[in-house]
Amino acid sequence: MKTILITGATAGFGEAAARKFVVGGWRAIGTGRRGERLKALQDELGDNFLPLEIDMRDRDALEGLAKLDAPWGDIDLLLNNAGLAPPTDPLPATDWDRVETVIDTNITGLVALTRALLPQLIERKGQIINLSSVAATYPYKGGAVYAGTKAFVRQFSLDLRCDLAGTGVRVTSIEPGMAETEFTIVRTGGDKDASDKLYAGMDPMTADDLADLFWWIANLPPRLNINAVELMPVTQSWAGFAVNREG
Repeated sequence: MKTILITGATAGFGEAAARKFVVGGWRAIGTGRRGERLKALQDELGDNFLPLEIDMRDRDALEGLAKLDAPWGDIDLLLNNAGLAPPTDPLPATDWDRVETVIDTNITGLVALTRALLPQLIERKGQIINLSSVAATYPYKGGAVYAGTKAFVRQFSLDLRCDLAGTGVRVTSIEPGMAETEFTIVRTGGDKDASDKLYAGMDPMTADDLADLFWWIANLPPRLNINAVELMPVTQSWAGFAVNREG
């Protein structure tokens, strides 16, 4: 039986992935800040799900994930899913604490956890799936910090492939567009109306869509590496250039 470690398993892509992999016969370790949600997920999924209440900014806790007892310590796949975004205010108007939290979560925590798990992932010829975003490629107003972190994740994934050449470890960057989860609610400080308005009438992707993608990538033959996947709902496309004609 294989084991997946999923960060940010309390909602959205991570929660859907936990269900997908446990139902598919894997063990799943799920981390997140909301312990009550992780416990509820364990109640649903049973003994093959291990809930661990961990903040991605707690480096000691992240490094401790590399020291779990067997069988949980035998990690075959790291799904670096945890992430968040500050409000879409222009950078000068963004609260610094929110900016720092996003960078510490999306970049520093991801790198620290990945680095800590690499010895066993190399030993097991395992796999890493990192959650980037279409924001890594296509800019938008108010996205400077979030998009910058996701551009880092994309490039980190590609360069990590170079570092791991010859080890058998596979690395993939997943770069989704609009998917209706709690992401926007968290970003707006709990404004569900803003989230509903954003996704209204556009048939966005779902968390289950992404979980299906993770499952497909995880179960490809070990000789294949998917370097990056960019995906959007059919109803989403790219914006035109902005032109300021006032000055």
